[in-house]
Amino acid sequence: MSSYESKLSRRAFGGVVGATAAAVGLPAAGAEAADGRREQPFRAASHRRSRRPNILFVLGDDLGWADLSVYGSPHIKTPNLDRLARQGVRFTDAYAGSATCSPTRFSLYTGRFPGRTEGGLAEPIADRSTGLEPTHPTLASLLRDAGYATALIGKWHCGYLPDHSPTKSGWDEFFGNFGGALEYYSKLGLGGEYDLYEGDVAYKDLRYYTRILTERAGEYIRRDHGRPWLLNLNFTTPHWPWIAEGDEAESAEVVRRIKAGDKGALWHQDGGSVAKYTQLVQDLDRSVGEVLRVLKASGQERDTLVFFASDNGGERFSYNWPLSGGKGSLKEGGIRVPTLVRWPARINGGQVSHEPVFTPDWTATLLEVGGARPDAAHPLDGTSLAPYLLKGAELTERELFWRVRGERALRRGEWKYYRGKGGADQLFNLADDQREQADRAAARPELLAELRTAWERTDRELLPYPARS
Repeated sequence: MSSYESKLSRRAFGGVVGATAAAVGLPAAGAEAADGRREQPFRAASHRRSRRPNILFVLGDDLGWADLSVYGSPHIKTPNLDRLARQGVRFTDAYAGSATCSPTRFSLYTGRFPGRTEGGLAEPIADRSTGLEPTHPTLASLLRDAGYATALIGKWHCGYLPDHSPTKSGWDEFFGNFGGALEYYSKLGLGGEYDLYEGDVAYKDLRYYTRILTERAGEYIRRDHGRPWLLNLNFTTPHWPWIAEGDEAESAEVVRRIKAGDKGALWHQDGGSVAKYTQLVQDLDRSVGEVLRVLKASGQERDTLVFFASDNGGERFSYNWPLSGGKGSLKEGGIRVPTLVRWPARINGGQVSHEPVFTPDWTATLLEVGGARPDAAHPLDGTSLAPYLLKGAELTERELFWRVRGERALRRGEWKYYRGKGGADQLFNLADDQREQADRAAARPELLAELRTAWERTDRELLPYPARS
């Protein structure tokens, strides 16, 4: 037993978090959600059985924790994602594997901490010097070996050609962009390169990118696969540049600056607004809705596990209340993300879970429900949630670990250890203080030391960051 035996029980913890959510205007278990429906605390439908599911894993890009109306946004309307939440489970305490794009993707594809691989040390990948090594087993390669068809549509951001690509790492098919961002119409990337590919060959299409990805996902789902499939659908929405569909004039200006050699043009620091960001998020919602309608029309809805989340916390115009921090930070706003799971054959709808979970857990979960075995030489850092979701098993208390340059964080139960770039160790009770404003380090020095030691123990297992030139 740890030195803080007086901690809340899991049942009590869920109640406290629910009460906290209600206090800040968020939907809580047993309370009315944003659409007027009531959510119930998660309970597994353990009597059900099914075949191995198709897996539709959807990622938004830089979408903040409260950017969906079902998570409390007062001004962004997301009816399709709200409906997905009603039909499945909404997670209140779900986290990304890291605070930026590519490390989180490494943690999903490998099921391991980003710092276990060289490519995962880039935060995020910004050049062609590194990537996900094709020899490393992935979610896709392991499921493919277990009989799945695999495809990735959208943003890869785990390395560049010729050495790295989804088709070298277990995906049968790839259609999308390699880099971390691209202009939505021209498909020009951060270096001014054209960045839309089918497989490893450039593909010309100058329509709005979110429309193209939505169409491609629908085409994939409609096929007669003859076996279960994994589709990673990685939107770039609502990532900058702040260009919504129809903004051709703004697109042309950004493209002009890119071609003139402006290295920061795609960051669009002089563009965007809350209203424009709202357009982008609502377009993401419409696009997910279109894909889900195709799934239903195809007759595969019941036997498809749909997962939706963001790759990290929100940026600039995102709505993260009541969390503090944002993309790039290990404060809650940088890593806690909206997360929805639906599997009609096995999971009841209208439920909410307050269990702390993070990206590597989903890798372990999907491998288990897909009948695939992890690679013994590359042990997973996540815990499969399948026993919890499908059989009602208790999740044992464990530690969720994060590391980025200059910051560290570890969560155990309701407690979070955090050290920011200022170098001071801090301790927060997230059940009482989601906003991380009440530092309990002085009041609980023994617990602080215990969690710091736990963080350092895991850190010693990881690759060191390379020295900056």
